[in-house]
Amino acid sequence: MKFTTLPNTSIKISKICLGTMTFGNQNTEAEAHAQLDYAVERGVNFIDTADVYGGGISEQVIGKFLKTRS
Repeated sequence: MKFTTLPNTSIKISKICLGTMTFGNQNTEAEAHAQLDYAVERGVNFIDTADVYGGGISEQVIGKFLKTRS
């Protein structure tokens, strides 16, 4: 995985971002967690979400994923 530094910080982020617009609408929570696992195992640490993705469900799914993996 290639990384870049977030401007004005020392934070390294992956150049590939996982979009989560389908989480909560087109993907089940289990499918979303599988996609997150796949991405994280390959070094992705940049995840795009917004409160409009799945009516906020996307953020809840990501939160549950992070809670079980931290």
